Amino acid sequence: MRHYKQWLAGMAMAAGMFTSAFAATDVAGVKLDDTLQVANVDLKLNGAGIRYKAIFKVYVAALYLKDKKSTVPEVLASTGPRRVTIVMLRDVSNEEFGRGFMSGIQQNTEKAEKVKLTAQFLRFGELFASVPELKKGDVMINDWIPGVGTVVSLNGKRMGEPYPDIAFNNALLRIWLGDKPVDSGLKKAMLAEHEDRGNLH
Repeated sequence: MRHYKQWLAGMAMAAGMFTSAFAATDVAGVKLDDTLQVANVDLKLNGAGIRYKAIFKVYVAALYLKDKKSTVPEVLASTGPRRVTIVMLRDVSNEEFGRGFMSGIQQNTEKAEKVKLTAQFLRFGELFASVPELKKGDVMINDWIPGVGTVVSLNGKRMGEPYPDIAFNNALLRIWLGDKPVDSGLKKAMLAEHEDRGNLH
């Protein structure tokens, strides 16, 4: 009887380990939840990858959506909350990090939209000045919350007021998913790759 109980306990432990193995995705040693909640809505990990600059790993970026999407138009048209999680893999100055973000926005945003969102872009650019340096392990989160806006936080602390326009959030997403993404490999990684995708063509 005792051996049977031990066997049951062992099976339960193995099942627990098996379950936990599928509860998170590992990218460059960074554990990313496969599901999480934003504004009381369950979001799924759409895709995640590494931002490279030359041969250096800069950060891991992960995209969370209510339902998985495999094309950029689908992502930008998605309703409900969204999240982009960025986990730093090396120390980067605020100037370098901010320049990368703003360059990505400039290259992937149409002129009319830039004019419309100028005030929000300026405020977003100033946000980086408040952080002298992003350190390895720092976590920046960009949440889109309907009715609130884009909420940016660093290591759990909210940075400034929300950015109310969905167009602003789409401009942020196009840093990674636009026609001129900061890293084309990362763009592919952030878009969900369905197993049956090859059958769609």
